[in-house]
Amino acid sequence: MNSTDLLQDQLTRHSGEVKRLRARVCALHAELTRWNLVTWTSGNISARVPGTDLMVIKPSGVSYDDLTAEDIVVCDLHGRPVQGRHRPSSDTDAHAHVYRARPDVGGVVHTHSPYATAWAARGEAIPCAITAMADEFGGDIPVGPFALIGDDAIGRGIVQTLDGHRSPAVLMRGHGVFTLGAGVEAAVKAAVMCEDVARTMHIARQGGPVERLPQEDVDALYHRYQNAYGQ
Repeated sequence: MNSTDLLQDQLTRHSGEVKRLRARVCALHAELTRWNLVTWTSGNISARVPGTDLMVIKPSGVSYDDLTAEDIVVCDLHGRPVQGRHRPSSDTDAHAHVYRARPDVGGVVHTHSPYATAWAARGEAIPCAITAMADEFGGDIPVGPFALIGDDAIGRGIVQTLDGHRSPAVLMRGHGVFTLGAGVEAAVKAAVMCEDVARTMHIARQGGPVERLPQEDVDALYHRYQNAYGQ
């Protein structure tokens, strides 16, 4: 069976999950506008289809108000469209590279949220100086290299930068935010939280230098939040 036939076979056998994820990814884009993480048609969400070499992602240039589940594009893990009526996001190659390199990742989100992107424009990591950062990110939110859109260079920068980091978020220099999650909901949450702490830390620095939390406290807070918090 060649690669095209294999993908079509996966698409057929997993059609129910593909349909569910297209609907879920479509719905989650409303969270990006709800939390003011995107403007116009910028930003995108993708999800890996479990057990396949497929992903689903927002189409390029389609309004959030007009977005439907049928608009969400199914691609292989090299960014090539497999099903859908639109061209996929211009960031598809970056998402696809992350999925190829990180089997643990099930969802990727990209935003240009203003406060976090301002840190990215400065090429400056967000220091872990508040408990909310320790909880969600386990340390500083790092900065990745500048890379042009159009191939997998951004994806390579994401993977390289997050290697060895607990943070599910990276600020790509001069560009914006990418967040990863075991599932797509976790990636969306990380995007929301990234903007929240970026704003808080920006405000804090208006009053003077901000001191990073001690590493042992960061470790304790992260462990508690990841293993004991919630239901």
